[in-house]
Amino acid sequence: MNRTLGVCSMRSMVLGCAAVLAAVPVAAPSTAPETRATVPLSVTAIATGGARKTAVFAGGCFWGVEAVFEHLRGVKSVTSGYATPVAPTADSTSTFHRGLAEAVRVVYDPDRISYEQLLQVFFLVAHDPTQVDRQGPDVGPRYRSMVFIGDEDERRIVLTYLDSLRSRRVYAAPIATQIAALHSFRIAEDFHQDFVARHPQTAYVVAHDLPKLQELRRQYPGLYEE
Repeated sequence: MNRTLGVCSMRSMVLGCAAVLAAVPVAAPSTAPETRATVPLSVTAIATGGARKTAVFAGGCFWGVEAVFEHLRGVKSVTSGYATPVAPTADSTSTFHRGLAEAVRVVYDPDRISYEQLLQVFFLVAHDPTQVDRQGPDVGPRYRSMVFIGDEDERRIVLTYLDSLRSRRVYAAPIATQIAALHSFRIAEDFHQDFVARHPQTAYVVAHDLPKLQELRRQYPGLYEE
């Protein structure tokens, strides 16, 4: 896979995921977007009971990112939604976006899959972290690359992993991923959930999302589950 081009070189041949909805028959959402559940909790506080933890990632259109994490051993559930970061401090860069990003909430069993392994899959399979405010045909800050951390330990793990990617020159271009605490997570409309599984023949899915699953199986056969 060419890291400078992202997971799919066919991206210019199809519409972005927002435009795809016009061509895909979907049921009307059962709840209006503005009344969907909002979760103003820390990342680590969402999952309770048993050996479960939660991570939130934003990497472009949530359809393909959701599909990738759904096929990982040890992942209990994946939910597509809209995440907003905690407002940055005064000394943060002016390029930090405060608005929502399409994201996925991953509930996982840390005894079966580690946070570090989730990061590897996110950065090496689920999206191209070098693209700024876009992923392929999907353009705008809502498609930016972000890791929402739950505590300082997770921030340290993410920064260490990013340093490793840069030192090994895994990507030719600079990594644009932002790191922030989670302010809120609003669950996306019902028709966005499990989109790849329900619409596998959609042109966008064929071009952008199915190749990610193939790459996941190739790179991490021990983590891949049907």
